[in-house]
Amino acid sequence: MTLASVAPEERPEAALEAVRQGAANLASVERAAAGCQACDLWARATQTVFGTGPVPARLMLVGEQPGDREDLEGEPFVGPAGGILAKALEEAGIDRETAFVTNVVKHFKWKPVAGSKRRLHERPNREEVGACLPWVQSELALVKPEALVLLGATAAAAFAGPKVSVMRERGRPLPLDLAPLVTATVHPSSILRAGAGRDDAYAAFVRDLRGVARWLAKRAA
Repeated sequence: MTLASVAPEERPEAALEAVRQGAANLASVERAAAGCQACDLWARATQTVFGTGPVPARLMLVGEQPGDREDLEGEPFVGPAGGILAKALEEAGIDRETAFVTNVVKHFKWKPVAGSKRRLHERPNREEVGACLPWVQSELALVKPEALVLLGATAAAAFAGPKVSVMRERGRPLPLDLAPLVTATVHPSSILRAGAGRDDAYAAFVRDLRGVARWLAKRAA
C-alpha cells in the first residue's frame, strides 16, 4: 500500500508512521500531502505547499502557513515575508539554499475582501494546526536538522505548547528534544506590519538569526 492510496483525511498520520518506520522519503510524503483533506483548508487553497531545501539540512526554519503568493506558486516563503527572511538570513551569514524552509500548516487559510480580488490571511486554529502537524513532524524526522528555528507564535505553540512566548523566549534555546538547538523568533511577516518600528524589528530578527549562525559555526569547528 502506498501513501497516496490512504484516505485523504488519514494521510498525515500515515505518512508520519511511514517515515518513522523508514518506509517513506520526502518525495513520497510530499506526493501524499498533495491530496490531504485532514482539515477543511484544502477546499479553498490552490494547492498543498510543502517544505523546500536539502535533506538532510543543518538548519530548518518553520513558519505558520503559506500566504497568497506561496499558495499560487507552490513554494514556502516566496512572498514579501520570504523576501524579509532571505535578506535577514544573508545578513546573518546563512545561505538560505542550505536551509530547509517550511510551515506548520500546508494550506493557505484566507478570507475574501469585499469588492476586491485580494485574499486576506487568517490565522489557522488549533484544530487545523493539529491536523497538519504530522506533515511537518515528518519533514523534521527526514531533515534531521542540527538547529530548528520556529518563526512566530503559531509554529512555537505547535512544537513548544501554547504557553511559550516568542517575544520572551526569542533567541534562547528551548528545552525541546526536536533538535540539538531549538529556538524561536518572530515571523518575518510581523516585521512588515511593524510600521515605524520596522527597522528595529528587523535588526532584532537578524540578531536572533546571527545567534543561530554562531551556534552552527561553533558546532562545526
